[in-house]
Amino acid sequence: MNLGIFATVCGGGGGLLGFPTWYEFIPCNGRSPQINGINDIWGIIAAIIDILLKFAFYLAFAFVIYGGIQYLTSQGAPDKTNKAKGTLISAAVGLLIVSISIAVVKFLGGLLGA
Repeated sequence: MNLGIFATVCGGGGGLLGFPTWYEFIPCNGRSPQINGINDIWGIIAAIIDILLKFAFYLAFAFVIYGGIQYLTSQGAPDKTNKAKGTLISAAVGLLIVSISIAVVKFLGGLLGA
């Protein structure tokens, strides 16, 4: 199935903020992505999961910044400082989990696209 109407050029790289394209893990005939079997459908699903994980990464990074601002503005109040530390720790754990998940999806998507 030719999907030229959805993607003008294959292999164009990531889009805005490094988000991958939906056709990142499926084969291309030079102009448009080609869906030839079930592995290509799984490749599209892997690319969509990768997009969602990148969004989660940026969200967790925003929480790191938010926690840092909370910590800086806590003015030494123990309850505010503990809340800020909790936010920072949770965001750091989220970044770690999302980073590992992105690596796993990239690895599996590379296997599907091979």
